[in-house]
Amino acid sequence: MKVNLISHTPEPEKLAATAAKLCYSSSDISSLREGLTEEKTRKFIDMLVSVGHESVMEHVSFTFGIEGISRACSHQLVRHRIASYSQKSQRYVNENGFEFVTPPEIETLPEAKSEFDRVMNELTESYTKIADLLTEKHKNKFMSDGIDEKTALSKARKLANEDARFILPNACETKIVVTMNVRSLFNFFRHRCCRRAQWEIRAVADEMLKLCMEVAPNIFRYAGPSCVADGKMSRGKNVMR
Repeated sequence: MKVNLISHTPEPEKLAATAAKLCYSSSDISSLREGLTEEKTRKFIDMLVSVGHESVMEHVSFTFGIEGISRACSHQLVRHRIASYSQKSQRYVNENGFEFVTPPEIETLPEAKSEFDRVMNELTESYTKIADLLTEKHKNKFMSDGIDEKTALSKARKLANEDARFILPNACETKIVVTMNVRSLFNFFRHRCCRRAQWEIRAVADEMLKLCMEVAPNIFRYAGPSCVADGKMSRGKNVMR
């Protein structure tokens, strides 16, 4: 798994503080911004977090590149709806010889690991066979309609991929670009940094929080699982799946 911070709003803490000050002042925006020293910005961010004034945090966004996670993990990730996602397509990208994620608990048990690898190998072979059969079928149909072989093959592969992908497992590796504003990130970290979250999405969330802390330590100082962010343990047997 690899998580990179691709981009973020410039001067995120100063922007959030400027937006917040505007709510309580009749001064023009330029004057408000110029008066924000690093120390004043820190104190203002602390105040905003303490009173729960999170709407101003929506002006600040972070974009992450996430690689080497399973489709099972990405399905959990995209359930956070106030965000933007761009994911590797299993329709346009052929998955011959696909990489897969093995859960740590399976790794520790030789018998389970052996069975897991056996199934992954079988699925790889089946995917390739099905994709090849469908490609040939669609190519012949396109060529019979008068389309040249090169174009027919390209169109056929896409159609084959979109059906062959039905055999791919949740373990199949994927890549995704994610953009969230800070308010959404607060919510994401409350749920996904929790020790009761599924291990893979928790690992992703921990890496994202670490990267956010490097850029905006005052904003994200209190971010994390609900026991940290809210000062209390979330109740219930499960968090969001």
